Amino acid sequence: MSFPHSAAAAARLEIVASTGSANADLRAHADDEAGWPHLSAILTEDQVAGRGRLDRIWTAPAGSALALSVLLRVPRIPVAQRGWIPLAAGLAMAEAIAAQLPERSVGVKWPNDVQVADRKICGILAEVAGSDAVVVGSGVNTSMTAEQLPVETATSFAVEGVMADLDLLIAGYLARLDGWIEGLAEHGSAVASGLRDAVAARCVTLGRTVRVMLPGGADLIGEATGLGEDGCLLVAAEGMEHRIAAGDIVHLRLA
Repeated sequence: MSFPHSAAAAARLEIVASTGSANADLRAHADDEAGWPHLSAILTEDQVAGRGRLDRIWTAPAGSALALSVLLRVPRIPVAQRGWIPLAAGLAMAEAIAAQLPERSVGVKWPNDVQVADRKICGILAEVAGSDAVVVGSGVNTSMTAEQLPVETATSFAVEGVMADLDLLIAGYLARLDGWIEGLAEHGSAVASGLRDAVAARCVTLGRTVRVMLPGGADLIGEATGLGEDGCLLVAAEGMEHRIAAGDIVHLRLA
C-alpha cells in the first residue's frame, strides 16, 4: 500500500501488512509522547482481531476493508467535553467519505456509525489510552463484496459501485479530525466550537423514532430530538426527555 497524502497528514503513519488490533497496537505506544505524538496512526488492510462497540468482534476478509487507528493527545480538552471525541471522529469520517461519494447521502447514526443511505460503511471505536490520550479506531468497508458484508444493513465502496481513492480518503479524514479536535480544545466546548451543530446537521438519527437498547437489557422507544452539551442523545419518550450516553440505537422509522 502507498499512502503519501495520508503520511503527510499524520504526525506519524505506520502501515502494516497485518495485525491483530490496530487500536491495541497504538494503545501500547500511548506513553511514548515523543515517538508517537498527537495524530499518529496505524493503518492496515488486514486486521484479524478487531473489536467494535460493546466488545463485539470486528473482522473482514483481508484486503476488503481499511482499519485505521489514530492517537489523539487531548490535555487541552476539558474532561466533561471528551465525550465529543468519538462524535467528532464520526463526523470527520462522514465528511471524508461524502467527498468520495458526492452523489450519495452520507450521514452519521449516533454516536458515530457512518452510513450511506442508511447502510453502514464505517464503524468507529474510541478508547481511553491514558489520562490525556484517546485512540480512535475506524473500520471502512472498501472493496468488500455484497456476499462479504457482515449484515444486510451494511455497504461498501465496492457495493456502491465506486473505487475510492483511499489515500485521499484517509488524508481527508485525518485533516478533518484534527480540525474538529483543535476547535474543541481551543473553544473548550462543542457548542462554542460549532462541533455540536455540525454533528447534528450530519446525524441521521435526529428526528427519527428510535429504539434504545440500554445497558442491562431494557428498551426505550421514543423520538431522537437533539444532542446534549456533552454529546448524549436526547430522546423524548414516556412523557419526558431521556439523556442517552450509551446504548445501541435502532432506527425504526422517520418521525
